[in-house]
This record gives sequence, structure tokens and C-alpha cells, in this order.
Amino acid sequence: MTDETPPALDTEWLASKLVDRSAHGIAARITQLVSSGEIAPGARLPAVRDFAALIGVSPGTVSAAWGVLRRQRLIEGQGRQGAWVAGVLRARGPRRFENVTQYWATDVLDLSFASPDPQLLPDLRTALASAPEDPDVNSYRREPITPALRSAVEPEWPFPAEDWLAVSGGYEGLRLVFTSLVMPEDPVAVGDPSAPRIIDILDDLGARIVPVATDAEGPLPQSLAAALRRHPVLFVYEPRASSRLGASLTPARRDQLADVLAPATTLILEDDGFGSLGERPLVSVGERFPERTVLVRSYSKTHGPDLRTAVMGGRAELVLRARALMQFGAGWVSRHLQNALAHMLTAPQYVAAVESARATYRARRERLVALIRDGGAEVIGHDALNIAVRVRSEQQALLVLASRGIAADPGSAAQIVQHTPPFIRIGVGLPIPSETEVAEAIALASKAE
Repeated sequence: MTDETPPALDTEWLASKLVDRSAHGIAARITQLVSSGEIAPGARLPAVRDFAALIGVSPGTVSAAWGVLRRQRLIEGQGRQGAWVAGVLRARGPRRFENVTQYWATDVLDLSFASPDPQLLPDLRTALASAPEDPDVNSYRREPITPALRSAVEPEWPFPAEDWLAVSGGYEGLRLVFTSLVMPEDPVAVGDPSAPRIIDILDDLGARIVPVATDAEGPLPQSLAAALRRHPVLFVYEPRASSRLGASLTPARRDQLADVLAPATTLILEDDGFGSLGERPLVSVGERFPERTVLVRSYSKTHGPDLRTAVMGGRAELVLRARALMQFGAGWVSRHLQNALAHMLTAPQYVAAVESARATYRARRERLVALIRDGGAEVIGHDALNIAVRVRSEQQALLVLASRGIAADPGSAAQIVQHTPPFIRIGVGLPIPSETEVAEAIALASKAE
């Protein structure tokens, strides 16, 4: 957009083009008019209340239509500035996640991703060859989870699950639950900061995201209490080694959150993306509310991202909703992959490999944290393949690191509400060359203003 006011659409003309005056009908018709060129990029949409009065619907209907168009990236702007057409219909995708840039240049040390070290992952080929035979391989029977995988995961689940489902990765499991449960404008309480893709999915669904502030011990009870006053349909958070702060729920904090949740009917979704690599055992609100909770556990960081396998277990209604949505697509996760994961979760050599990886990650993390703290910087959290470093200015910190050939992840990319003081995230899963120099640069960047 330029400083010039874009031309306003003729509201009478636009009204005459509408057939279906529901929110989705209005949005669909405007999408068609933009695609055909009858509405040009830059055209300013009418004010919500004025247009609603003209076409005889509530302002909420028009506002919802604008929301649909905004999620499709077809329009921009809101509030007093109004809304205008951004251009042709763009592909929908996770905007925050897409903005997390991975640097492939050899002269950039990319610490922006919390990636597992491929050298520390178990051998998937051997696991596939060693996995138990499944009599239903190549059957079109849509089994939610193989008996072998259920037997492997059930003993270590933190609460008794009413139902089980294998899904193609942790975020796929979260997306299935969100899509099956959340309607446009539904409030959803989300631990803040969160994973960018969680916010992206909820934004795409048109949810009203209600932030729940988090510290190193998990979501804050008083913030959750405030969020529950909005009557959210769901509370989603990371109970262990959170992807931004490395926070893990403590038993005391779990009990405080449970006391806050007790009078409510809000469903609970726990995202355990770090699994058995965590230094602390998983503490789950589901231990208090198994009938209201679903836990989604990913095995990408522990056993390999190309397994494309995660498990959800908990409240039967939510698991069945997710399973029903799967029938629109893949229907089930490969039994070969499920049984390979089951083998890796139970065979002693694979269990030992994960324990060895945990020790290596811990040593890498603690070594870098000590060096950064020696430089006078504050490090948050105690777990995960990343650390969060407090900074005075996120932008200046990133610029200081970039000038030294280091890329980090901006903390604001995963924040629902801007945090003060800000932070940056540093990936520690992969070996870091010249650790002392890198730590000195990070400590220096934390002081930049």
C-alpha cells in the first residue's frame, strides 16, 4: 500500500452482485470478482456497518466475511484504516512458520531451528527390517493404531486414555483436533509463546486466540483463570520442553492449573513434541482430568522426522473426531512405520540410543548456556533442543548476530502478545563450532539496543 487512499468500491454495485448474503456467500462472491478482474487490487472495501445496513445483514456477518477473506490473504487492513484488496487469491499456508527462514548458505551458522542431530537418531532402516510383521499390512481396513504401537506407548502414557490414534506427525494430530472442534470466532486458550504453526492453524480456522502467559514452569494460573473467563472451547499448551522457552510443567504448577480448570468445562490439548528426550518426566494436567484431555506425542525428535508418526491418546470424543477427519485423506498411518516405531520404543538398543542422545543434547545445551551466562546474558528454560535468551531489542540482537554470520529465531514469531523483555531462540540440537565465540556474540547481542 502507498500513502494514497485507495479507490473505494461502489457499494451499490457490490451489493447488486451478491446472491448469498451469508458470511461465506459474501466472501465467496468477492473472491470470484477479484479473480475475474472485476475488483482490482487496491480497491477499498466498504465500512462494515455501512455495508451491513445496505444489504440487510448484521455487522457481524460482514465482519465474518472480511475475516474469511483476510485468512485467504485476499484482503489486508482492519480497524479504522479499513480493508482493501491485496491482490489475486493466494495459496493458504502457515504464514508464521513460512517466515521462519532456514539459511542454506555455507557462510551462515543457522541456529534458528531446534533440529535433532541426524547422527543421534536411531537407524530407521534397521528398525523397519526388525519390526514385527503385521497381518493387516496392505489391508484397506482403517485401523486407528496397530496393536504393537499401542502396547508400546500405553504403559508410559501419563493418564488412562479412552481412545488412541496414530497420526502423521505431531502437528497433523493438533490440526485434526483443531479442525474437528474449533469453529470461526471460537475462543481458544493457548500457552504463550507457542509454536508458530499452532497459531497459524488456529488463525486459518478463524479462532479467537486467547493468550495464556507462560514461564519456565509452564502456564501461569492467574493468566489461565483470565482466559477461562472467555469460555474457550479448548486450552492447548506444551507440558514439557516447550518449543520456545524450554519450559516444563512442575507438579506444583500442574496442581495450580488443575484447581483453576476444575470449575470449567474447557477441553485440554497437550502437545508433547520432545518426548523421552526431556530431562524431566512429563507432568500432565490429564492426570487430574483424563476425561477432558488429549495428549499428542510426536516422535520426530526422538526417533526421526521421516517416521512421520505421532500418537494421540485421551478423551474418546476428540480422538474419534480426529479419526473421522483422517478418512477424507490418508485414512491411516502406514503400519510399517507404526510397527517400526513400536520396535524402537521397546528394543533395548534403541532405548539406549535415545538415552545417549539425551545425554549428548544435555551436555551441548549446558555448555552453551554456561558460556552465554558467563557473558552476562539471561537464559530462560532448562530443557529442549533450544534455549531462549533475553535481549533488550530483538531486532538489534538479530542484526548483531547477522553481522557475525549467525542466524537466530526471533521470539516474536511465536508470541501472541509481545513479551517484555523480548527474547531470541537459539537451536542447540546440532554441534556448534567455535562455541566460545558464538556464546560471546549471543551475549553481546543480548545487550544491543
